[in-house]
Amino acid sequence: MRIFKFAVLLTFVISTNALSQQVSAPEPQLGRIVGTVTDINEDAIPGASVSLVGDGIANPPTVSTNENGFFAFNDVRPAVSYRVKISASNFGDWISPVVQLKPGQDLDLAEIKLTLAVVETTVSAVSQEQLAEEQVKVAEKQRVLGVVPNFYVAYDPRTVPLTTSLKFKLAARTATDAVSIGGAAFLAGVYQASDSTAFQQGAKGYGQRFGAVYTTGVTDIMIGGAILPSLLHQDPRYFYQGTGTKKSRFMHAISAPFWCKGDDGRWQFNYSSIGGDLASASLSNLYYPPADRGASQTLTSVAVATGGRMANALAQEFILKRFTSRSETKD
Repeated sequence: MRIFKFAVLLTFVISTNALSQQVSAPEPQLGRIVGTVTDINEDAIPGASVSLVGDGIANPPTVSTNENGFFAFNDVRPAVSYRVKISASNFGDWISPVVQLKPGQDLDLAEIKLTLAVVETTVSAVSQEQLAEEQVKVAEKQRVLGVVPNFYVAYDPRTVPLTTSLKFKLAARTATDAVSIGGAAFLAGVYQASDSTAFQQGAKGYGQRFGAVYTTGVTDIMIGGAILPSLLHQDPRYFYQGTGTKKSRFMHAISAPFWCKGDDGRWQFNYSSIGGDLASASLSNLYYPPADRGASQTLTSVAVATGGRMANALAQEFILKRFTSRSETKD
């Protein structure tokens, strides 16, 4: 009888001790899942919807990426199988492999790159001419700091060739833009102040300087950006590279005045750009004063224009994209 009572008492003590250990056991430490969402050009995608999905999760927690494409899930339970699902407008969904955190683990999901959704379907639904027209509409909204026209830069690697009418449309749009006219007026004022050309001073001289500067710019744009590209079947735009080594991007940029894409997609010598600068500089001999004419003046103008194109291409490749407002509408 005593043995039986002792056994019952021992069982009660062991059960009580096990229960107290179970109650006092600490909760497993929660973890964290973070990541950054970009497109294939490594540009951040803000406002993307990010969810933690998995079996038995009735209401998946969801967050949105910030302006840098970053997201974070805090207080994630360990030892639970999750998948991270990401959705964004105009992009295909992205779903991670199964992840299962250890207690207290901080997991950073690397290389989250979204691709454009159903690109092939959209392209096949329209003709190449219609697609080019839509891309020009997008390009006409490109402005540095939302002000300065940046129409002649193609950021999309799937950009299609321009038709002749679109080449003239883009050139006319650039030549008649208020900022282009204002830039010519400002430059004429600089020439007036420095008395750097042989035009007279005063209001009449300023008008002559403005007319000369603006005419030179317009002839360069129309000849080098529309007439010669149409005749020679060349594309007058700068094609942003954006990837590769800095050296390859540097070489791509400084070669832009001499090397361009043909309408057939092949790279070739840029007769349009060089020819446009040379024709515009030559025509300026018709309206500049005799002191500002001549072969040496023409060649100097072409050299200055070529150097300016190099500097502009380098700025496009390494600086201006981040300051250029672009339509989010894709082709």
